[in-house]
Amino acid sequence: MKRIAVAFGLSLFFMMPSWLMAQGYHRNHGEIGVYADYLHFAPGNYDNNFVGVGGRVAFNVHPNIALEAEMNYDFARNFTTPFNNGVTTAFVKTKVRPLTGLFGPKFQIGTSSAFRAFLEGKVGFIDFSTSNNAQQVTGGTFTAAIGGIGGGGTHLAVFPGGGIEGFWGPIGLRLDVGDEIYMADGVNNNLRVTFGPTIRF
Repeated sequence: MKRIAVAFGLSLFFMMPSWLMAQGYHRNHGEIGVYADYLHFAPGNYDNNFVGVGGRVAFNVHPNIALEAEMNYDFARNFTTPFNNGVTTAFVKTKVRPLTGLFGPKFQIGTSSAFRAFLEGKVGFIDFSTSNNAQQVTGGTFTAAIGGIGGGGTHLAVFPGGGIEGFWGPIGLRLDVGDEIYMADGVNNNLRVTFGPTIRF
């Protein structure tokens, strides 16, 4: 009887890693994350680099497909100018501040590995709010941007893109690159890049 108990205990011990891996896979229901946002805003002759922050949440409807929602607020512009021995760059708070909200599917490749690639196609809005106080970022200006959605500064936006993400357990890093297209007097294409930490749950 004692030998049977020892054999049973050893078999459980050796089965534990595969059981834990299986449990980890089934608990991969979605992701939540934050990110730094870069938007190369270039409609017509206007050419600016906006930077800001955002957050996203995704729920897996299939091991290879997730439905994801995200929102970001760009509150500063980046100015890069040539200098004698190189390039200088500065971030300046701006009066025009894009607020973007997007929702759509994310198609994931390599779901069982620590690294995976993905394609995404999202639709939503971009709203251009303005503030007379260029130094203020949070509080009233962000509330005004939220309140302005649906007004004259709000436009339909589409985001086709893709990226890669790597995980160490439930915690990972994610990079997205794509074209943020919005409709206003025609189609306007704008490069958008996001990078930041994400957590699988």
